[in-house]
Amino acid sequence: MERKNLWNTYDEVQREALEKLNKTYRECLDAGKTERECVRVSIDLAKKAGYTDMKELVKANGSAKPGDKLYMDYAEKALILFEVGEKPLEEGMNILGAHVDSPRIDIKQNPLFEEDEMAYLDTHYYGGIKKYQWVALPLALHGVVIKKDGTKVDIVIGEEEADPVFMITDLLPHLAYKQLELNADKFLDAEKMDLLIGNKPEKAGEKDMVKAEMLRILKERYNIEEEDFLSAELEIVPAGKARDCGLDRSMIAAYGQDDRVCAFTSLLAMLKEKDITRTSCCILIDKEEIGSVGASGMTSKFFENTVAELIALTGDYNDLKLRRALANSKMLSSDVSAAYDPMFGEVYEKKNAAYFSYGPVFNKYTGKGGKSGSNDANPEYVAQLRKIMEDNQVHFQTAELGKVDIGGGGTIAYLMAVYGMEVIDSGVAVLCMHAPWELASKADIYEAVKGYEAFLGADF
Repeated sequence: MERKNLWNTYDEVQREALEKLNKTYRECLDAGKTERECVRVSIDLAKKAGYTDMKELVKANGSAKPGDKLYMDYAEKALILFEVGEKPLEEGMNILGAHVDSPRIDIKQNPLFEEDEMAYLDTHYYGGIKKYQWVALPLALHGVVIKKDGTKVDIVIGEEEADPVFMITDLLPHLAYKQLELNADKFLDAEKMDLLIGNKPEKAGEKDMVKAEMLRILKERYNIEEEDFLSAELEIVPAGKARDCGLDRSMIAAYGQDDRVCAFTSLLAMLKEKDITRTSCCILIDKEEIGSVGASGMTSKFFENTVAELIALTGDYNDLKLRRALANSKMLSSDVSAAYDPMFGEVYEKKNAAYFSYGPVFNKYTGKGGKSGSNDANPEYVAQLRKIMEDNQVHFQTAELGKVDIGGGGTIAYLMAVYGMEVIDSGVAVLCMHAPWELASKADIYEAVKGYEAFLGADF
């Protein structure tokens, strides 16, 4: 299949639109470094676009009609948006589904300790990371602390110019001869990935005075006691804003682009004004990086329950209507693909690899080895998507995740396919995936929004 570098296809007007969209995307990334922050940003943008809270409509025993725009969140960690179409919900929806959690390092529930006059927070990494990439790097602390009386304290430290940053220390090369002999997965003990937060004691000559000083600062600035860590959700992420990358500014370097490059492009497509006949839906879900588990993950009943509520708002509910609505839906599992990296070309099969600036990627299957753990999309559905993209002048590519038997991965696609709906993975190719800083092409981001918008408007 012929591929084109998209930069050679854009005129000046398109390039201006591309830069404008990518500026908005960078702002979303900067404001959304945790799943809670992503949901908060998404709701703010949705409200500006005319969306209303579905929970309030349900409480008021209200109803929904074609053209209505609604959203439902779960515990500020997952979000579903709907635009009600002209056709009955039983005929299905056009669904975009992405995840807003990203690999990171979490703070344990009993984290604060002092060791040889150094104060630390004990940690537990989240998702598939190369642990050695997270040391000797400026880090920020994001999250919430919920006090016993229900008060929520939002925490963001390390993002402003005047803020301190934090660090996980590494061993100097002069003393690291034995360390350097280890395999990469053994290079750093996860229990030694503790966050250094202070060294100045409150007083001289008494035990744990550095820890005491940390507690004094937390009490003074945030009214937090040590016990409040028990009901906290604090995440360690790279400090700093998303940046243009390259002399030509053709790329974006940022934390969390897996999968927020697909989440925010899906959201921006969903919020655009468009004519639709089928109900459109955008899912921004949590916990994909650890198996889509929990109440805010795709294995929960959150999505199914929310669709049931929507059916009740648009008419008389029954279980058969719900089953039909789900089975007749079409979905793009909006998740990233591995971009071809010439520095590591030996792990890719070049004819079936994704390339920067060639447009959004359709992965007919993921999984590993013999397609284990994969949703393998039906060719009839792939053919429909080809026509939609071509009719809307969206450049796209197809790929698989590296050479057979080299590795593999999974998404939420197979979890949605259980309803009988047609599902395929479709997203943006990313370099340095799961690293603290990841790379994406501005052209692919721009083209992904076009592709998602075309899909949402399709009348299958």
